Amino acid sequence: MRAPLFGLWCWLGLGLLLASDSGVASAKRFLRCELARKLLDQHGFERSLLSNWICLLEHESGLETSRIITNPNGSRNFGLFQINSRFCLEGRPGGTCNVKCEDLLDENLRESAACAKRIQTSDGFRHWNGWQRYCRNTQNLPNLKVICGI
Repeated sequence: MRAPLFGLWCWLGLGLLLASDSGVASAKRFLRCELARKLLDQHGFERSLLSNWICLLEHESGLETSRIITNPNGSRNFGLFQINSRFCLEGRPGGTCNVKCEDLLDENLRESAACAKRIQTSDGFRHWNGWQRYCRNTQNLPNLKVICGI
């Protein structure tokens, strides 16, 4: 009778170990309206550009904070905003945004939101191919007022 109880405790312990060590960074896949509210309320994104940002994020990262894409030229795009490695450095702060690329993968969005706004302020949305291809034509932008009440 002791053996089955021991086996149960082993499986429970293994499950807890795996659950507590499931990821290095805190990654998340956002829902559209949840993210729109977060960008607006917590990160100071302009309401007039919010539909552009949500469209861009849906097409660039699928609203996932942990996405890393390697480009044909060898550069990489990081996180929810798919920020190119020329704006950050891997392993240490640097680049235009003076941030570690790995910090752009976190769900708290502090570093990535600040960097994305910096890029957009200086270059507009042209940095992001997903925006160029899918969001540039304003008729394709989500109506967040209707969809999310924002």
